Amino acid sequence: MKDHNDMPGHLARRFQQIAVAVFLAEVGDAGFDLTPVQYAALATIKANPGLDQVTLAGLIAYDRTTITGVIDRLVQKGLAERRASPRDRRARELEITDEGRRTLRRITPAVEEAQRIMLRGLTAKEGDELVRLLRKAIAAGNELSRAPLRETHA
Repeated sequence: MKDHNDMPGHLARRFQQIAVAVFLAEVGDAGFDLTPVQYAALATIKANPGLDQVTLAGLIAYDRTTITGVIDRLVQKGLAERRASPRDRRARELEITDEGRRTLRRITPAVEEAQRIMLRGLTAKEGDELVRLLRKAIAAGNELSRAPLRETHA
């Protein structure tokens, strides 16, 4: 059996720990209180005005039952809001607020710096290759996830 330090699952978990720590540090140093999942949700709401939370969960590969808490926090922070759907009065649509738009604009440099720091031990070519290989492995295992990524078919 391989040493756990050579197992892809262990390495993926370690990289995730580092990625979250770097993201939180950079975003926090820039004066923002946003987690990586909250950032992904906010950016996705901006890109898809009026989407519902189940669709949002699929687009960011997040568990459908816990996405409500993410949205609740974005709403509490004044970054997003829920609105009644004009098509289905039982459904709620998500919209980014003006403050959410400002936050995304202002937080972008910190998010980009976090991405650079995560890959700082690699050359640009190696970083591109790592991202390519991660995308390939994730695509092959997407349906095995408890929260698979779901693309929109507009």
